[in-house]
Amino acid sequence: MDYRNLGRTGLKVSELCMGSMQFGWTSTEEQAFAVLDAYVESGGNFIDTADVYTNWAETSRAGRAEEIIGRWMQERGNRRELVIATKVRGNMGPGPNDRGLSRKHILDAIEGSLRRLQVEYVDLYQSHSDDREVPLEETLEAFDTLVQRGLVRYIGASNYVAWRLMKALAVSDAGGLARYDSLQPNYSLARRNEFEAELQDLCLAEGVGVIPYSPLAAGFLTGKYRRNQPLPESGRAEGVKRFYLNDQGYALIDCLDEVARRHEATPAQIALAWLLAQPAVVSPITSANTPEQWKELVPSVDIDLTEADIEVLNNAGGWL
Repeated sequence: MDYRNLGRTGLKVSELCMGSMQFGWTSTEEQAFAVLDAYVESGGNFIDTADVYTNWAETSRAGRAEEIIGRWMQERGNRRELVIATKVRGNMGPGPNDRGLSRKHILDAIEGSLRRLQVEYVDLYQSHSDDREVPLEETLEAFDTLVQRGLVRYIGASNYVAWRLMKALAVSDAGGLARYDSLQPNYSLARRNEFEAELQDLCLAEGVGVIPYSPLAAGFLTGKYRRNQPLPESGRAEGVKRFYLNDQGYALIDCLDEVARRHEATPAQIALAWLLAQPAVVSPITSANTPEQWKELVPSVDIDLTEADIEVLNNAGGWL
């Protein structure tokens, strides 16, 4: 894999990021170690997690994914070669201050993340989602404190609408504070409108690097969901059925199949190659439960889609 600058910063991240919301949910710690090993062997250096991963799983809890990544880094001794990103905002306890983007919670939460990851700092610390109960000034001043203390290198945002992201950037510029240098939107060939309508132009104009999550639309763009076929066994199958299993969704899969045949590739590889060709995108956040699944995704970085390919894909996708 090649490496790209994260937005306007000098931080180099690999073309594909490894997400971790499956760690402790659909993959065991042993499987997670194997996936992370395969990812690094292929040239990956960018790992994304969050303090709340994986609190929704019956067999897991908040902080589990960070703990798994921390133990893996300790065993491999490879911390300095990696770019570690985590997030703050979600519910981490029963108290009213155990969530949100207040100064108190941000300063408390970073201590927990550093402990679980077994690191002295994180490279990218992100607001998991907007918190409109807290002034942006308070949130950004807290992040700036962490940067000044050396506990965080860069900060980013996730799930922000355009006007709130622009306001946050203005607050940082006016106060000389650390600014959001990255954005995590839900963005894929199947889900384009909410990012492309306003956020794309804003990120390009302001030098905010885009690291989309769900780049395969929760597995829909892998091609494993087909007309008149039973749903595959997946924790995300019902969500896929709700949003994507319709005439337009199946037409998009047919289009992916067509382009994939021309490039001797898979639908998933084409979907990732399409994202990598988008002007604001730096590194889509992928996920895998096994090394084999990861190795099926890596060839996407070497696929050069033609203008004709991109046009036909654009015409078929993006109804959400």
